[in-house]
Amino acid sequence: MQAPNESFLSPYRFLDLTDNKGLLCGKLLADLGAEVIKVEPPGGDPDRSGPAGPFLKSENSDKTSKSLHWSVYNQGKKGITLNLDTDEGQELFMKLAARAHGVIESFHPGHMAALGLDYEALARINPAIVFTSITPFGQDGGPYANWKACDLVGMAMGGYMYLCGDADRAPVRITAPQAWLHTCGEAAVGAMIALYHAAGTGEGQHVDVSMQESVAMLMFNSRGFWELDKTVLTRQGARRSGLSSGAIQRQTWPCRDGFITFVILGAASGAKTNQGLVQWMDEEGMADDFLRGIDWNAFDMAAASQEFHDQLEARLKAFFLEHTRTELTDGAMKRRVMLYPVATVGDLMASPQLAARGYWTKVDHPETGMSITYPGPFVKCTPNALKPGRRAPLVGEHNNEIYGREVGLSSFELVALRRRGVI
Repeated sequence: MQAPNESFLSPYRFLDLTDNKGLLCGKLLADLGAEVIKVEPPGGDPDRSGPAGPFLKSENSDKTSKSLHWSVYNQGKKGITLNLDTDEGQELFMKLAARAHGVIESFHPGHMAALGLDYEALARINPAIVFTSITPFGQDGGPYANWKACDLVGMAMGGYMYLCGDADRAPVRITAPQAWLHTCGEAAVGAMIALYHAAGTGEGQHVDVSMQESVAMLMFNSRGFWELDKTVLTRQGARRSGLSSGAIQRQTWPCRDGFITFVILGAASGAKTNQGLVQWMDEEGMADDFLRGIDWNAFDMAAASQEFHDQLEARLKAFFLEHTRTELTDGAMKRRVMLYPVATVGDLMASPQLAARGYWTKVDHPETGMSITYPGPFVKCTPNALKPGRRAPLVGEHNNEIYGREVGLSSFELVALRRRGVI
């Protein structure tokens, strides 16, 4: 049984050595209750001030705390500084690792081994430690293991980018970086599985997570088409390919104030919603003999030609353009038509559904005199609901707590370590 003030991972501690590639992994573990200690170089992580924005505009904010991207992905963590390139820094890290349950790192393969801080070294002093590595192509094996890569490379070489964009143009990336975020999700899951194993056996593991493999995991649907009939799905922008007839079908539609999603489906699953939409159009004088003549109960998607989809698209597009997203959504709900608005970020911030679930939460930043709205915990659970974490740590904010009270260093020793550039 959990104590009333505990959460899933409350007994566990992770040391987070990641840069922007791996920050979300530690945040997910912190959201679940783990004590995650962000380890930064003396003076702070360069990513605090960029390159990823948006950036905080406040006269009270110092230059090492302006990136809201850095702040949100380090929310809920504690923070210490440590120079791992020094012998003293490596010795201190070994002491921390001896007290930790896990380490998360996103250095180039071989970097931690060169420092004498890889899984094998740490396991000698802490056999149950879970060591999670986040890299573009994995730790070893394969011709790409030593390659470096950004988010764009991950989306491209993981296969996902090939499906993004319009059919008559080159592939495009998703606007907001996604590849490393998916990798971090896989890393957090892997770390927790290894943690469960360690709790039962006392044996830790090295969790090796590849960005390319994590992105490729998103391709299950596309791989199925290849495995079944050697069909390579292609990008179609607002439309989709892969229909049995070989036709292309529109899924995203423009309306008066944005976009909505509506998909024509076959058989019983689609008959009710398709018929409901046609009746709605007929009520407004926008259905013709072509639409009224379709028997949706007998409609066979596999046999529907491209000409049929083109004729259907022209009529539905004209109808949707006459209405706003709210009008279409409300009308669809009344008629039980499966139609959905495409939300903007502004829509999400104003969403009554997210508000009702307490998704958005204010986090105080006393050093700036501001409160900033953050996404809340990514999951709801009972009886011990996850609670929003503290704001991201200031540079070295918890040095005294970790090095002093826990490791046992005196104030004099801490001052000396700072002067020598160790912390």
